[in-house]
Amino acid sequence: MDNNIKSTMNMYARAVEDNLKKYTQANMEDLPQKTLLDAMKYSLEAPGKRIRPVLVYEFCRVCGGKQEDAAAAACAIEMLHTFSLIHDDLPAMDDDDFRRGRPSCHKAFTQAAAVLAGDELAILPFQIIAQDERLSSDKKVALIADLSSSAGIYGMIGGQMIDVENETRTDIDVDNLTYMCSLKTGALISTSCVMGCICAGADKKKADLARQYAGKLGLAFQIVDDILDVTSTTEELGKPVGSDEEQNKTTFVTLLGIEKARHMADRLTSEALEILNNFDNNEFLIKLTNELLTRRY
Repeated sequence: MDNNIKSTMNMYARAVEDNLKKYTQANMEDLPQKTLLDAMKYSLEAPGKRIRPVLVYEFCRVCGGKQEDAAAAACAIEMLHTFSLIHDDLPAMDDDDFRRGRPSCHKAFTQAAAVLAGDELAILPFQIIAQDERLSSDKKVALIADLSSSAGIYGMIGGQMIDVENETRTDIDVDNLTYMCSLKTGALISTSCVMGCICAGADKKKADLARQYAGKLGLAFQIVDDILDVTSTTEELGKPVGSDEEQNKTTFVTLLGIEKARHMADRLTSEALEILNNFDNNEFLIKLTNELLTRRY
């Protein structure tokens, strides 16, 4: 990774991690539900690039906002994303024992604790936004509306339902898979970019462009993930590889083959980069996009 990208990513990661600790600080040593907080912290503190908060911070910046304006939204999106990871790893879903190089939440604790930790991380983001002192009421409403939409039946959760049902289907095509990915993976990436625009007070045109960019980025990101599940190693990814094949999942690789999947990811990357030309001071976003979508595969 380019040193400048790495430095900026680390700066944003430290900011969101400091704020995550602030939002989850509680004196619960003598309370019976302490295990719930421990499970939440365990999952939130797992090492990761914090891509979604980075996108919140960066789109806020390129739209003229201050980093502090995006702090609540950046934490909210990381919490909601972590909720999805906890539940995705459960035996009823993807049944993965490892996440980001560590035992999954339900392995480190219990399945019940993991379900409840995920539930709390799905609720707390909206409280954080609603109580933020820097945001105007109009911005809070816009952020909550976009975040809840991207998480629900027409977003991440709806996409997960399609993904689960696709495991027993034999008629999945590229259009079906693209739609599923646009919800399961793409929705939170899109709302990350849009929330950054909202925090900065950008107009609808900028927010729409951010959403278009994110749609390309999210789909390409999923295609690259599908490729890496075949070509990479557990050590490199920090999570099990080959799980898609084991679970009989239809992916862009199984439908298109590795080379055509790469070509599709490359095309989407070029289109995403073209949209970024509509934003000033976009150098970091361009480098980040290239970094995310040209990961080794």
